[in-house]
Amino acid sequence: MSAHPRVVVTGLGLVTPLGIDVASTWQAVLAGRSGVCALHENWASDINSRIAGAIDADLSNVLDKVAARRMDRSTQFAVIAAKQAVADAKVLTEVDPIRLGVAFGTGIGGLSTVMQQMEILAERGPDRVNPLTVPMIMPNAAAALIELEIGAQAGAHAPVSACATSAEAIAWGTQMIRDGRADVVVVGGTEAVINRLAMAAFAAMRAMSTRNDDPATASRPYDLGRDGFVMSEGAGALVLERLDHAVARNANIYAEIAGFGMTSDAHHIAAPDPEGAGAARAMIAAVTDADASMTDVLHLNAHATSTPLGDIAEAAAVRRAFGAHTDQIAVTAPKSSIGHTLGGAGAIESILTILSIVNKQIPRTINITDFDPKVELDVVRDSHRAITKSEILALNNSFGFGGHNVCVAIRNY
Repeated sequence: MSAHPRVVVTGLGLVTPLGIDVASTWQAVLAGRSGVCALHENWASDINSRIAGAIDADLSNVLDKVAARRMDRSTQFAVIAAKQAVADAKVLTEVDPIRLGVAFGTGIGGLSTVMQQMEILAERGPDRVNPLTVPMIMPNAAAALIELEIGAQAGAHAPVSACATSAEAIAWGTQMIRDGRADVVVVGGTEAVINRLAMAAFAAMRAMSTRNDDPATASRPYDLGRDGFVMSEGAGALVLERLDHAVARNANIYAEIAGFGMTSDAHHIAAPDPEGAGAARAMIAAVTDADASMTDVLHLNAHATSTPLGDIAEAAAVRRAFGAHTDQIAVTAPKSSIGHTLGGAGAIESILTILSIVNKQIPRTINITDFDPKVELDVVRDSHRAITKSEILALNNSFGFGGHNVCVAIRNY
């Protein structure tokens, strides 16, 4: 066994199109509901993808209005999720601030604020630009404001690795505790780029679904008819804690972050390696870091974005990593319900993986009507599946543009 301290999860927070808390999001995913809707705004009318997982909930009850005006939308989500997780963990009065850290990232950051301020600059001149624009758009805004909110003084890191960002944040936080630099770390990620520029840019790449006539079924990982991902927004936050610290204060422990693996493809800036070599190495590294065997893995929360190339590449990577044991791994793809939250996805889906472990239920992948035979995986698709074994090791995959591969290994406690 490794000599490093064990790291557990003691708090969770979620803001998603399915709900602005953990319970409502989990129940919606388990029920197989979709958070994707049509975009009726004028700015979307000439973009070929006019659907998204937009959050239309009233945030005024969970975030001070004055504070909210000083944040980009992505940072608003981050702060709300982090406050949920910290309240859930009941940890702030139980940890020395100099032993409390943050690792929280975003894939793109304050793009909506950039667009708003560019419009003001063009129409009203430089004197009318918001003086808080820079702290609103900087990539570390979420990490910094969470640090200020909770008084963390052990370091505030802001990883940026596209759609692998918040999984990397979990790895950063885990390593901070293992290295003895912190006892508690709030980790996660956020994204909010449902705007004209981001939607047009991804549409120009032909990366997004154009099933505008049926938004709820547009995100369809592993289906033969999949035609791209669905843009979404949201945030996920977890409180990571050194095991003995959590036990000493009698904390509720959801699960253990048993290990992680991080690799890079060195293949292409936007396309996945079709052989899945880097992704496979990330999964192997995560299992190795967890002091486990590949045959111990029971469940995989797949990255599976519903793109024609990406889903096949990940499936190839899984079989490359696990060989014959692949057939014994129950796979699910929650982006079918939520859409793709980019920098928020790794944290959001790690939380869903933890809830699957805690509740011993794996949600189904929705919207599969014609299963792609090239996907040689045991995908949970007809109804949610019970976990019957007492020892559970699950993986969460997050892959990002640039060839970033992160896999987080999560064990029941």
